[in-house]
Amino acid sequence: MQKVAVIGLGKVGSLVATLLGRQFSVTGVDAYAAAGGFSFPVVRGSVQDKAFLDSIIAEQDAVVSCLPYHANLPVAEAAYRAGIHYFDLTEDVPTTSAIREMAAGARGVMAPQCGLAPGFIGIVGADLCRRFTRLRDVELRVGALPCHPNGQMGYSFTWSPAGVINEYVNDAEMIHNGVRKMVPSLDGIEVINIEGQEFEAFTTSGGLGTLCETLEGRVDTLNYKTIRYPGHAKLMRFLLYELLLKDKRELVEQILTEAKPPVAEDVVYVYAVVEGWKGERLEREEFYQAYYPMTIGGQRWRAISWTTAASVAAVVELVAAGRLVTSGFLKQEDIPLDALLGTSSGSLYTQSVSKAN
Repeated sequence: MQKVAVIGLGKVGSLVATLLGRQFSVTGVDAYAAAGGFSFPVVRGSVQDKAFLDSIIAEQDAVVSCLPYHANLPVAEAAYRAGIHYFDLTEDVPTTSAIREMAAGARGVMAPQCGLAPGFIGIVGADLCRRFTRLRDVELRVGALPCHPNGQMGYSFTWSPAGVINEYVNDAEMIHNGVRKMVPSLDGIEVINIEGQEFEAFTTSGGLGTLCETLEGRVDTLNYKTIRYPGHAKLMRFLLYELLLKDKRELVEQILTEAKPPVAEDVVYVYAVVEGWKGERLEREEFYQAYYPMTIGGQRWRAISWTTAASVAAVVELVAAGRLVTSGFLKQEDIPLDALLGTSSGSLYTQSVSKAN
């Protein structure tokens, strides 16, 4: 792998291209971004233009889509036609299912869900699971939040508003009492205390990726919840269901983007707990880290941006090095955590922790 196209040069895509540019010949693709200001060449064009998309991808060995979830499928289809590797950040289950169907006959690797959640959190959870001979409970939690919240919602849209709304509206998959099932998002609210600060966590769609399939029959409880400041879920349920705006996603996106623009100072909480048996002994393993903004390449990046970008860029590095599957569908839980952290991009997770200490 030498040539990589990164499509979508927004909050995350521009950093993905920057990180990959350290090892690969990167071309950025965006419908609006100007060529100046980037350390890599940029081509302007729309992924809705099939001829344009095919012409760009034909020259590449891999493509990373950093587009909103609803725009990923045309890129995946173009990568499939060209026989190159494909990566994205999607949390959308139908998009992932369609890509997985394509992957059965793909010449390259098809790797959706390579972001933070799904993505990094699944890799962390699977790493904890490997330490047990028999599993009981697996609980995964992630929150991307403003460091200094204001207002009742206590939130800022540092991540894609369309993606957040999609996670809140679609049903979430889980395993409960050993049974794999779908449950409503914005449900199952629990209280979490992190370093003396109280938070809430609730179910959202897509965060587990393919873990339910992988662990079905092996675990009594498996769930993913999003961490927010207290009261957030109640307000979102009011907006989406009591005001009946769940089917007017573009309107909700506009309202929330204008009301809660991104802030510079954010924090990403990653927490995973696994309970089970090691031999005959019942034990519990935990992973917890708080990640903050970081300076990379002379530029300050939000925590949500670099934690997401580092995950997908690290997976690209591992595929290029031949350390993962060489074709077909790639599950995030099949990626060893140590291998990911050992890449140039993945090492940002450990660098962040050492700086904080």
